[in-house]
Amino acid sequence: MIFANIEYLFLFLLLIPYIVWYILKHRKNDATIQIPDAWAYAHTRKNYKIYLLHSPFILRIITLGLIIIILARPQTTNSWRTSEVEGIDIMLAIDVSTSMLAEDLKPNRLEAAKNVATEFINGRPNDNIGITLFAGESFTQCPLTVDHTVLLNLFQSIKCGVLEDGTAVGMGIANAVSRLKDSKAKSKVIILLTDGTNNKGDISPLTAAEIAKSFGIRVYTIGIGTNGMAPYPVSVGGTVQYINTPVEIDENTLTQIAATTDGNYFRATSNSKLKEVYQEIDKLEKTKLNVKQYNKREEEYQWFALAAFICVLLEVLLRNSILKKIP
Repeated sequence: MIFANIEYLFLFLLLIPYIVWYILKHRKNDATIQIPDAWAYAHTRKNYKIYLLHSPFILRIITLGLIIIILARPQTTNSWRTSEVEGIDIMLAIDVSTSMLAEDLKPNRLEAAKNVATEFINGRPNDNIGITLFAGESFTQCPLTVDHTVLLNLFQSIKCGVLEDGTAVGMGIANAVSRLKDSKAKSKVIILLTDGTNNKGDISPLTAAEIAKSFGIRVYTIGIGTNGMAPYPVSVGGTVQYINTPVEIDENTLTQIAATTDGNYFRATSNSKLKEVYQEIDKLEKTKLNVKQYNKREEEYQWFALAAFICVLLEVLLRNSILKKIP
């Protein structure tokens, strides 16, 4: 909590002479009824009013203190704040063609890729990360951002069938490059996940790799799928049946893409293999990024005002009931 008018807090100093005056005044007060000897009252039980005698003054001091706090305008923190953190810029280019529904990885290739990538995102809070999806065409699901809450929400909504079917690897890389090319980060990375061969798009994968290289972008390619045949779900008559389909990954092209951009190619035949790419990325040089954060400001005087009102009310009630003086 901060105070908009913090100088008003110096008014607390004025309460000190007021308290001293009250103490001195109370000591000098003469008894209302004077008697020659108080011995007869020595063992008399004290009335509860004795303990409440100074409560109106205490309530008044508390009220004045609360009023001073209200004048100082307590607020929650609020400012645009620019800070420097360590991180790299990363675009995740994910294949969402229907072949990613094959279940050689569990629960299927796409969900396995999402699960491992989610762990990666959670482990790198300072990185700018974005998402590009591709199948027969490509589009940006989320631009580069350090707001990983929004990123993960969008990430979980990724599914197959949102794009024309096919595998446009070159378009996926080109789309990711367009998001990274103006970055000031020293380390710019594309992580490309696919389970097939390039068969769609206007840009070849190797051409896209050369474009990435010209912008200093490193591409890590991941071929997802087991060796041999993979079970693929097919809807037949309202039921799901499985057929074995061959796993056809263009490892040669994916290896050339990685080599062209000084990246690495990984073959992920299981979920554990899929994690290896993130271990490699952790070794990358990091660079400083400027991050702008915003905290919403709200006035917080309401509770202090309510407490001051209650104190005033209690003081009035005490003075006009239990502690009422006889003229």
